[in-house]
Amino acid sequence: MSVKAGLTFSEPHKAVPYAEALRQAGIEPVPISPDHPRPLDGLQGLVLSGGTDLNPARYGAVPRPGNEPPDDERDALEASLLTQALAADLPVLAICRGLQLFNVVHGGTLIQHLDNSAIHVVRSADPALPAHQISVEPDSRLARILGEGLHAVNSRHHQAVERVGAGLRVTARSTPDGVVEALERNDRKFALAVQWHPEDQVRRDTSQRKLFEAFAAVL
Repeated sequence: MSVKAGLTFSEPHKAVPYAEALRQAGIEPVPISPDHPRPLDGLQGLVLSGGTDLNPARYGAVPRPGNEPPDDERDALEASLLTQALAADLPVLAICRGLQLFNVVHGGTLIQHLDNSAIHVVRSADPALPAHQISVEPDSRLARILGEGLHAVNSRHHQAVERVGAGLRVTARSTPDGVVEALERNDRKFALAVQWHPEDQVRRDTSQRKLFEAFAAVL
């Protein structure tokens, strides 16, 4: 029987690189979207993909100018799935928007627009190219996967973690400005969130495959 993980998204074409990275690691992605919702029954893990801004109402804030239109249906679907997965200790890998949702579900808040957001966007037609470096904390799950210290990562986001959610540990930050780049929940089998896009980097940086391989190893 194949190992399956739910893959959330709103636009099917944007789910393609995530699905390919999961398949490379031996995981069959099971699509979950607001148009085609499904429960976690029969799945061994959950992947929260990137996408549009979360509705600030979810963390008690008033929307700032420049925010993307809210997608309340997706926010609600993913928050529910994440809550269920964590309660059942189902492994979770959250990416970009997924990290922000991961933080908010734990009671954290977000910076709605980074003053230096240009640092966090790849200025190239190739989304796999690095945007900046991160520093990975020692004695963390991420360090065991990628290695502690500096790593070059790609990026495309203008929001970021502000107040860290309850029970979460920051395990990587951007070296240019200290923006939170990874969060972990240590009381679960695998609950890891990253702000960059490893699903794009796997084509150029074999070390980023380790994230998906480590996720597969616990399913």
